[in-house]
Amino acid sequence: DLGRPSASRSPTASQKRGSENTFPCAAVEVKNEPVLGFTPGSAERNELQKALDGLKGKTEEIPCVVGDEHVWTEDVRYQLSPFNHSHKVAKFCYADEALINRAIMASVAARKEWDLTPVQDRAQVLFKAADLLSGPKRAEVLAKTMIGQGKTVVQAEIDAAAELIDFFRFNAKHAVELEDQQPLDADGSTNTMLYRGLEGFVAAVSPFNFTAIGGNLAGTPALMGNVVLWKPSDAAVSASYVVYRALRASGLPPNVIQFLPADGPVFGDAVTASEHLAGVNFTGSFPTFKRLWKQVAQNVDSYRTFPRLAGECGGKNFHFVHKSAHVESVVKGTVRSAFEYGGQKCSACSRMYVPDSLWPLIRDQLLDIHRQLKVGDSFARIKKWLDRAKTSSTLKVVAGGNYDDSKGYFVEPTIIETTDPRDAIMSEEIFGPVLAVYVYPENDYKEVLQLIDSTSPFALTGAVFALDK
Repeated sequence: DLGRPSASRSPTASQKRGSENTFPCAAVEVKNEPVLGFTPGSAERNELQKALDGLKGKTEEIPCVVGDEHVWTEDVRYQLSPFNHSHKVAKFCYADEALINRAIMASVAARKEWDLTPVQDRAQVLFKAADLLSGPKRAEVLAKTMIGQGKTVVQAEIDAAAELIDFFRFNAKHAVELEDQQPLDADGSTNTMLYRGLEGFVAAVSPFNFTAIGGNLAGTPALMGNVVLWKPSDAAVSASYVVYRALRASGLPPNVIQFLPADGPVFGDAVTASEHLAGVNFTGSFPTFKRLWKQVAQNVDSYRTFPRLAGECGGKNFHFVHKSAHVESVVKGTVRSAFEYGGQKCSACSRMYVPDSLWPLIRDQLLDIHRQLKVGDSFARIKKWLDRAKTSSTLKVVAGGNYDDSKGYFVEPTIIETTDPRDAIMSEEIFGPVLAVYVYPENDYKEVLQLIDSTSPFALTGAVFALDK
């Protein structure tokens, strides 16, 4: 998305050159990173336990990084462990407007040389970073994702290790293969396509819930020849900094990616006011992305180019259950989707539509599993939904509904039945372990499918459970 083709009759010497140590990327067979099991006594479990023990009671100091300079502003903040507020995981600072603007100018100054670096050399940075995260840095990034973002080892492993490593390796391979896609030559002329970075900088804004997304939003534009200002989430600074340092240790030059924790509105105002803004790579809330869009539109006359905006803004994942569905598949698939990582995923099941003929059986099996669940951490906006469900005439708490923030952000996995399929709980993103269920007459499934599609503005994910194709 963030690369721009440009036609040329012949490549320059600098664009033809390549490193002698360049990975033969297009010829390399890239495979998915194995998901480790962390069984008792295994080497990976022992390494992770050592990393976790090393974080107990420790507060890491994380600066803003512009070029090679570590900068501290007066606006000091702390990342708290979501399940133990007394543990300050990281001490960091917010970049102010002056520092953000300084980072912009440093990035723009470095852009041309980085853009002219052969794609094979840029790809090598991501290959090396993937190897670091797969090997010597794996335990550290997992431990900091677990402690800082409240993930189990399973959730951390599929995110901060496997998915991030896959992003880096596959994207690097595909970038090199893209260069091989060239137009045909004609009699008397040679045609060459150069894939150039954007003329300006890319602002990468990443969320708290996936370490992999931060590395991807910042690393992939850089792979394509762009310079990037990366604003990590306040609640993921620690793990994000591991990823940033892995990229730098793998040969990423200074000023290609600037590491800038910042207040959201301050960062947004600064980057959208710059004439050099060329792109926004965003994952986060719908209101925040709309605000960025509006600011870009208001400033469009001042930009050197038309900024490209790519955003993913959440979801209201549905599970539609047909009367022919396999009940065990429905129950297990829904519990995992709705309650793993406290429902803090844009793909987490948040609304379910169940035929009346199956609901008693599905409800009983959901309650059987619910009684076995251990309470994890999440809170914030979820409290208002639970309080509302307990007082609304159209909502009924079937299971759960309790919360406690005395030590950490703890919310009980909750199942709520609604008699109103257009209640706000069926349309608005909750981002917590709350599953809303609407029970429909089993033969009205076609109308319910239309209802699902028209209820919520979100359209990210959904699932259909049925044996009748």
